[in-house]
Amino acid sequence: MRTAMIVMGLFGVLVVAIVLLLGDPLGTSTRTDGLRPAPVTRNTPVAQGIPLPAGLDLVGWSRDTADRTAIPARALRAYAAAELDQRAVTPDCRLSWTTLAGIGRVESDHGRWRGTELGSDGVARPPIIGVQLDGSPGVAEIRDTDGGRLDGDPTYDRAVGPLQFLPATWARYGGNGDPQNIDDAARAAAAYLCAKGRDTASGVGWWDGVLTYNRSVEYAQLVWAAANRYATAP
Repeated sequence: MRTAMIVMGLFGVLVVAIVLLLGDPLGTSTRTDGLRPAPVTRNTPVAQGIPLPAGLDLVGWSRDTADRTAIPARALRAYAAAELDQRAVTPDCRLSWTTLAGIGRVESDHGRWRGTELGSDGVARPPIIGVQLDGSPGVAEIRDTDGGRLDGDPTYDRAVGPLQFLPATWARYGGNGDPQNIDDAARAAAAYLCAKGRDTASGVGWWDGVLTYNRSVEYAQLVWAAANRYATAP
């Protein structure tokens, strides 16, 4: 396994830190789907799918889209609902489900990391818990911020859930939701990406939003590759 490294960004009171394996937090980039970092430069726009219509049959759409994208239908339903909800709140952000799916692919292979499965209720079982951020070689030190409530660690923080939120980040964007629930996590990720008035359909806005998740260009290139794949799937 490749050496892990940590990238940390500070945004006001928000701390974002994700453990990376060359840009891939849970080591999923070498799965059989062949995902690799896209050879694009920072601020290169990514393909955008057609905005989903209000009133969309999410169950039917996710079932059909799963066939052409190889994304689990339950995860797709969460990504699509998050797009619709976020576009209603911040239409100028122009967030696409394909970007959320790109992040979900890189973070946890859409909730399938190490045999985890998403239940019909959207909850990842067993829970997805990242490595302890204890300052060991290649890993940042982030002391516990939630008493271990979300990550089970009362000493150091860990990223949690299919979209890998730190407890402090979740406290700001996740509300009373469950980070192990793909519906709650997708909504929180959408709000996070659209913060600060970003337009995620532009190259600059998309990269700025994704890099708040992890300040690694290689990480963003992986997300770009996945999002572009989903947006252009036949």
